[in-house]
Amino acid sequence: MKQLMFPDDEQFWFETLRNLGFAAYGGSDVGEVVATAAKVAPGDYDSWHDAWLATAERLETEARGAGPISERDGLLRASTYYRAAEFFLHGDPDDPRIDQAYTRSVACFRDAAAHIPGLAPVRIPYQGTELHGYFYQGAGQGPRPTLVMHNGFDGAAEELHFFGAAGGQERGYNILTFDGPGQPAAIHRDGLVFRPDWEHVVGPVLDFLTRQPGVDPARIALLGVSLGGFLAPRAAGYEPRLAAVVAVDGVFDAVSALTAHLPLPHDEVVRRAAAEHDEDLDRMIADARRRSPTLRWACDHGRYVTGSSTDRAFLAEYARYTFADGSAAKIGCPVLVCEAVSDLFYPAGEESGPRKLYRHLTGPKELLSFTEEEGGDAHCHPGALRLAVARIFDWLDATI
Repeated sequence: MKQLMFPDDEQFWFETLRNLGFAAYGGSDVGEVVATAAKVAPGDYDSWHDAWLATAERLETEARGAGPISERDGLLRASTYYRAAEFFLHGDPDDPRIDQAYTRSVACFRDAAAHIPGLAPVRIPYQGTELHGYFYQGAGQGPRPTLVMHNGFDGAAEELHFFGAAGGQERGYNILTFDGPGQPAAIHRDGLVFRPDWEHVVGPVLDFLTRQPGVDPARIALLGVSLGGFLAPRAAGYEPRLAAVVAVDGVFDAVSALTAHLPLPHDEVVRRAAAEHDEDLDRMIADARRRSPTLRWACDHGRYVTGSSTDRAFLAEYARYTFADGSAAKIGCPVLVCEAVSDLFYPAGEESGPRKLYRHLTGPKELLSFTEEEGGDAHCHPGALRLAVARIFDWLDATI
C-alpha cells in the first residue's frame, strides 16, 4: 500500500497502517489514527509514545461510565492506542512506560470484553505457570469447529480480536487466542522469552482447549500471524491433533528479514552472528541500524523478547527460527499460506518467506496472495482485514 505518512520511516508508517486497519472491527477509528500520527516526529520513539498515550487516555476517560455499547467501543480503541504507545520502547526493558501502557491496554480490552457475549479471559496451564488468552464461544448447538490463534514477533492476543477472532465467532467458530512465550502477556507477567519449538507451546494449549465444552476435537485449526507464520506451521509438524494450519503470512527463515539489511550474504551473517566475538559484524549491524528504521526497531524488540544481550546475539538466536531443518515436510494437515505482494519484511517472489515455505510443504496446501489492488499488499494485510478474514474462514469452512 502506498506510504501515505512518514515517507522516510517505513516502520512508523507500517505501525500507523496496522492501527488504521483495526478500524474494520472496531479497534480504531480512522480520524483518530491520522490525527495522532500527525503529532509524531519521524523516528522519535518518545514522540510516538506521547502521542498515542494521550489519545488512549482521552478515549478511556470518555468511555468509562458511558452506556455499555459506548464504553465497549471506546475501550476497544483505547486498548489499541495504549498498545501502540509502548510499541517502540523495548530497547530499554526497564523503561516504566512499557508496563504502564501495556497494563492499561489489557485492562481496557478486558473491560470491553465484559460487554461482548461469549468472550471470556482464560488461563492456560504451561510448564508451572500460565499462558493468558481469551476464549470466544461460537453460536450454535453441539460441538463446534475451533480456531486457535496466536500472534508473532510483536503482536498481542488482544489484537487478534480484530484480526479474525470477532469475525470467526460471528461465523459460528469457537476461537481461542493466547500469548505464548516471547509474546506480551508472557513477557510482562513471567519473563518467558521466545522459543522456536512451538509445538511445546501449542501442545498444552490443545490440552486445555479439548477440555472446553462445545469444542469438536476433530475440527481444531491453528492460525499464526507474522512470525506466527513460522511458529504455527512448525507446531503443526509435530502436533497431530491439528486439522489445519494457517500462516499469515508464511515464513520459511525468520532472520532473513533482517540479514537483508546487512552488506553480507545471509549464510555468512548467520555463521558469524554465533561467534563469541565479531567486532566487525557488530559495527556493520550498528551502521545498518542507523540507516534502517526497521532494523533499529527489530533489534531493540528482538533483544527484549529473546532475552539476548546484544543485537548480534539476537540475530544468532533468531536464526533458529527456520524450516531449513526439513520440519516443513512433517506437516500432514492442510496448510493455507498467505502472502502480501509488498511485504515490508519478506518481499514477494520465489525466495520470499511465504513461497519458500509453500514449496517445502509436502501435504495438502494452498497459497493465497493479497495485492495492492485489493489494499491487502502490506505485511499481514492490515489494509484489507475484512477481505483477509473472509478468505481465511472460507478456506477453513471448506477444509474442516
